[in-house]
Amino acid sequence: MFASLRVRNYRLFATGSLISNTGTWMQRVAQDWLVLELSNNSGVALGVVTALQFGPILLFGMYGGMLADRYDKRKLLFATQASMGVLALFLGVLDLANVVALWHVYVLATGLGIATALDTPIRQAFVSELVGPERLPNAVGLNSSTFNAARLVGPGIAGLLIAAFSTAPVFLLNAASFAFTLVALARMHPAELFKSERVARGKGQLREALHYVRVRPDLLLPMLLVFIVGTFGMNFQLTTALMAREVFELDAAAFGLLGSCIALGSLAGALLSTRRRERPRLRLLIGAALGFGVLEMIAGVMPTFASFAILLVPTGAAALTFVIAANSSVQLGTDATMRGRVMALYLLFFMGGAPIGAPIIGWLSENYGARSGIILGGLCCVVAAAAIGARLAVQSGIRVEAHVRRRPHLQLRTPAVRAEAASQHG
Repeated sequence: MFASLRVRNYRLFATGSLISNTGTWMQRVAQDWLVLELSNNSGVALGVVTALQFGPILLFGMYGGMLADRYDKRKLLFATQASMGVLALFLGVLDLANVVALWHVYVLATGLGIATALDTPIRQAFVSELVGPERLPNAVGLNSSTFNAARLVGPGIAGLLIAAFSTAPVFLLNAASFAFTLVALARMHPAELFKSERVARGKGQLREALHYVRVRPDLLLPMLLVFIVGTFGMNFQLTTALMAREVFELDAAAFGLLGSCIALGSLAGALLSTRRRERPRLRLLIGAALGFGVLEMIAGVMPTFASFAILLVPTGAAALTFVIAANSSVQLGTDATMRGRVMALYLLFFMGGAPIGAPIIGWLSENYGARSGIILGGLCCVVAAAAIGARLAVQSGIRVEAHVRRRPHLQLRTPAVRAEAASQHG
């Protein structure tokens, strides 16, 4: 489960990421709460700031992947991580001085989105250089584990700090957390990295990546499913904030607790995924997306805060099982020289839908109630998983056969299995 931690460079990277991600999750909770305070509980404003933070992935994500294929990934991460720390510091100072306005949050969220759009594909591609291809599935699972361990702790800490002081200390602590990542990057041994061959600067490299994915259904279908789930299903920042404040009429501490419940389930799903040693199959992606959508719809109709919070745990587990399986499937199925650009395209599908989905879910929640937003998100995931699963079944010649037995039994039979069964029966 923890094999990748035997690698010194990865151990440094994971430690710095754990601390930095904790600060990032603290800031996300504080930023959303600050927006609600500045906008008089506007779901649209919350959707706008989410769109501004994730929107830059549409413009700069592929460029970040191209940089990852061309240049030293460790040096690039120095620049992006330092930039995110400075932006968090600005917001903290403005809030501490009590001069922060909603437009300040919008501008800084956009800046953070640009830095994140460049940072994320570089960081994703850098993982393979830290551990090599054999440990990559384990490292991807551990990355998600540290991310969700931070997600488990960060919102709770943020909720307590906001309730006790205000949002400003949260932003300042997040700014300080980036120093740990910078120190970790500085202490790595470059000679121990599994460096991939760098791609020379040239024309048509983005088109090359698009063509590469377009002719590979094993890469394209997971990306399409990731787009639907990420756009409409994974708007927890928005939906849980509105559920806590509008439906259950609770404070920031309760909002933080909901984030921790999602993270608890996500951490469990991530840890289980670290045991996988090979490329996940597409049926795992479809099953996890289907389960996530169903659980999210059920969570949306829970009558009490306690029941809603409890159901978020398995919902988070299903979500992370899906995300890690999709991430591992794409990374392991991609050539090393294309990995930066392909992972940028993957992240474009995964995060680029937020500017579309967040305002829609925010508007729906504001006009028809917070429950409607979370239920619609789950329904979109179920429909997408069923549609892609049906398409795969048709392409693969899979047939569903029901047999009457003493116990319920469902069997999927491929053409090869049917041929073998026919030969056995003469």
